[in-house]
Amino acid sequence: MPINIAIIGATGSIGRQTIEVVEALGPEYRIYGLSAHRQSGLLAEQIRRWRPAKAVVTDPEHYQKVAAAVSGWEGELLAGPEGLLALVTDPKVDLVVSALVGAAGIQPTLAAVQAGKRVALANKESLVAAGEVIIPALETSGATLLPVDSEHSAIFQCLQGSAKQDLQQIHLTASGGPFRQMSLTEMESITPEAALQHPTWQMGGKITVDSATMMNKGLEVIEAHWLFGMEYERIKVVIHPQSIVHSLIEMVDGSFLAQLGPADMRLPIQLALTYPQRRPQPFSRLDLYRLANLEFYPPDPERFPCLELAYEAGKTGGTMPAVLNAANEEAVYSFLEGRISFLQIPRLIAQVMNKHIPMVSKQPDLERILEADQWARRLTRQLIKAD
Repeated sequence: MPINIAIIGATGSIGRQTIEVVEALGPEYRIYGLSAHRQSGLLAEQIRRWRPAKAVVTDPEHYQKVAAAVSGWEGELLAGPEGLLALVTDPKVDLVVSALVGAAGIQPTLAAVQAGKRVALANKESLVAAGEVIIPALETSGATLLPVDSEHSAIFQCLQGSAKQDLQQIHLTASGGPFRQMSLTEMESITPEAALQHPTWQMGGKITVDSATMMNKGLEVIEAHWLFGMEYERIKVVIHPQSIVHSLIEMVDGSFLAQLGPADMRLPIQLALTYPQRRPQPFSRLDLYRLANLEFYPPDPERFPCLELAYEAGKTGGTMPAVLNAANEEAVYSFLEGRISFLQIPRLIAQVMNKHIPMVSKQPDLERILEADQWARRLTRQLIKAD
C-alpha cells in the first residue's frame, strides 16, 4: 500500500517542492490530499495532475473557481479551516506535510498531532506560537514530528546516535541574508524588491524577508527549543554566508558534528518523508572540491535586533512568542506592501511585545494563544496606521 500524503500549503514554495520529491520517489508515495488558500489556478492544476482523494480551498471565495476548473475529478473538494482540519485528521492520511506560512498552520498542525499522524513540519510558526500545546499533545498521541527546515533537519540528523547528556549546545547557521554587511544608514532605504533577493535560497516572500531581518533565525531558535528540548542559553546562532553547513551540534568534549549539503530544500523534505530510510535523489549534490571557503562569524545585534527579540520572547514564554510571531507577520506584510520601512519591522515588534509584558499568560491553552495572536495583530495594525 502506498503512503498517503496530505500537503497543506501545496501551492507555496515548500508545497511545490514536496510534490517534486513525491514524484521522484515513485509509486510508493501517493498524494492523497492538497490544500491552498487563494492560488486557485495552481491548486486546480495540481488536482488535475495528481488526482488526490481530497483537496481544500481555505479561502471560501475561491472555492467555486477551483470546483469549476476540476470538473470531472472524482475527489472531494472541501472549504475553509474546517476542511483543512478534516483533511489532516482523515484516517487514510499517513503523513501530513505542514507547509502553510505563518500562524495559519497552528490549528491544522496541532490537529494532525492530536490525531497521531506523522507530521513533516515546515511551518515553524506552529511551534513558535503553540509549542506549549503541541509538544504535550505529541507526547500523548503517539504522533511523530519530523523537521523540514534545513537547520532543524541538520540538527536532527547530527543527534542520531548521540546521548543528550553528551550535547553541549546547538549552533544554528544563518546566511545573514542580503544585508549582513550594510550600515544602519544604508538599511533605512531597503526596498521590498531588495529584501526579496536572497543570496542562496529560493523561498516565499514572507520567509525571505524574515531571513533578511534575521527574524527567521529567531523563530528557528524558538522552534529548536521545542523540538530538541534545549534551553535558550544553549542554542546559538552563527552567520555562515555560503549556506553549506546547515547547522552543527557541539559535544561536551569539544567535538562538533555538522551536516553539509547543497542549498536545496528538496533534500530535507525527502528525508522527512522517507525517514528512517534514506533514498537516492535526482536533485542536487555537493561537490567538496569546489568549496574554497566556509566562513562563520557572530550576528550583529545592531543590524539584526529581531534575533534578540525572538530570544526575549522565547525566554519569557507563555503567550509572548505568539505575540512576537503575529506582530512580525503583520509588519512584514506591511513592509512588502510599501507601508512601512524595513527598519520599522523590529521597532513595531518591540512596541507590541512591551505592551504585552503585563498581559503574558503562562502555560496557555490554544484559545489563549490564538487570542494573543489576534490581539497582537490588531495592535500592530493600529500602530502602523497611527505612524
